[in-house]
Amino acid sequence: AAGAIGAHVDSDRDLRHLSRLRYNRWLWWARFGMVITVLQFVLALYLMCIIVKDFSSGKSLKECFSGHDKDVNDWKNILLMIFLVVMWVGTIVQCATGSDVLRWRSFYATHDIAWRAHYREVFDHGIREVLCCLGRVKYSSVLEDDDICVVAKLLGDIMAYRASGTGHLELIAGFSLLQKSKMSTVLSREQVEAPPDLIQEAILFHPFAEAAYTGPLLDFGRNPLMFPCVWLNRQGILTPWTRARRPILEGDNWWRGHAAAFLKYVNVPPEVLRKGRVSQTKREAAYFVIVLHNLRTVVIAIRGTETPEDVITDGLCRECSLTMDDLDGLINSDQLPPQVKEAVLSSFPHYGHAGIIESARELYTKLEGQSIHQDKSELMTAGFLSSLLGAGCECDGYNIEIVGHSLGGAVAALLGIRAI
Repeated sequence: AAGAIGAHVDSDRDLRHLSRLRYNRWLWWARFGMVITVLQFVLALYLMCIIVKDFSSGKSLKECFSGHDKDVNDWKNILLMIFLVVMWVGTIVQCATGSDVLRWRSFYATHDIAWRAHYREVFDHGIREVLCCLGRVKYSSVLEDDDICVVAKLLGDIMAYRASGTGHLELIAGFSLLQKSKMSTVLSREQVEAPPDLIQEAILFHPFAEAAYTGPLLDFGRNPLMFPCVWLNRQGILTPWTRARRPILEGDNWWRGHAAAFLKYVNVPPEVLRKGRVSQTKREAAYFVIVLHNLRTVVIAIRGTETPEDVITDGLCRECSLTMDDLDGLINSDQLPPQVKEAVLSSFPHYGHAGIIESARELYTKLEGQSIHQDKSELMTAGFLSSLLGAGCECDGYNIEIVGHSLGGAVAALLGIRAI
C-alpha cells in the first residue's frame, strides 16, 4: 500500500511538472504570436497611410510603388517585403509548431478541470514573475508544489468558478455555505460586550500596532503625495548620527531604519525596544517587543500585510487543525469559567487559516523557543519571554499586551491564546 501511495505521489508530481512545461511552452508561443500580430498590424497601418497619402497627391495605384522617385520607391518596396516576410514566416511557424497548442486548447473546450489547471498556471506564473521583479528571484525556479502553488490553485478555482457564469451574490453564497452552521455554545447564551477598561487599553496600545508598519505603506495611506519624504524621515535618513543608539532588529537595514521608524511613530526611547524582526519569509510574522516600565507592561506588536511574503501567507487559507498547544490558554487558564474549557474540549477538532496558524506557531517558537507540553525532564533553556517575565526577572509581574492589525491582529489573537 505504501508503495502504491508513493507511486501515485510520484505520478502526480510528474504530471504537474509536465503540465507546467506544456503551459510555459504555450505561453511563450502565445506571446510570440501576439508580437507578430502587433508587428503585422503596425506595418499594415503604416503602408495604408503611405497608400492614402500617394492617392491624395493624385498618383495611381501602380505609381505608388513604381513611380519615378527611385529612392522613395526603394524603401517602400523594402517595407512591403518586410511586411510580407513577417506575415508568412509567422504563419508558417505557427502552423508548424502550434499543433501542441491547439490540442492544449481543444482539451479545455471539453474538460472543466483543464480550465482550472489553466487559471492555476496563469496565476502561478504571474505571481512568480511579480515576485522576481520585486527581487525575490528564489521563487522563479521552483517547480515542485510550494506555497505559491497553493495560492495559485485557490485563485484558479475562484476564477474558474466565476468564469462559469456565477454571479457575485452566488459566489458570496457559495463561500458562506463552506462555513459550519453550528453556533458557539458559549457565545449563544448572551451577547458579550467588551468592558470599558479593555476598550481604554485598546486605545492606549493601538498606536503600537500601527507603528509595526515600518515600510512605506503606513506613510502612503496618511500622505499620498509626500509619502516618500515622510517615510525617509521616519526611517531616520535625516538623523544618521543617532544610528548607534538604535536597537538592532533582525533583517533591518544598515542604518537601522525600521527601528527608527517604529520608535519615532510611538515616540518612545530606543532602550524600550528589546527585540524584533522586520524581514521574514512566508509564514513568518514581523514583530516588535517593547518594555514599558512606567506602565509595567510588555507589548508585542505584530505587523500586518506589507510585503509579498505576507501576501503569500494571506493566500494560504486552506484549513488547518488547531492542536492542544494552540488552545492552551483556553484550556488551562485559571481566569476563564470552567464551561469555556468544556466547550473547547467537547467541540474538537477546531480549524483555522493555515497561514495564520503556522505564523503564530513560528512566532511562539521564536519568542519562547519550546513547546508548551514539551517534556519538562529535558534540559531546556528559558525562552525570551520567560527570561523577561519569569519569576525574579526584569519584568516579573508585568502585564503583557499582544497587539496587531489585519494579519498581525489574527496572529496576535492566536499567539495570545497560546502564550497567556
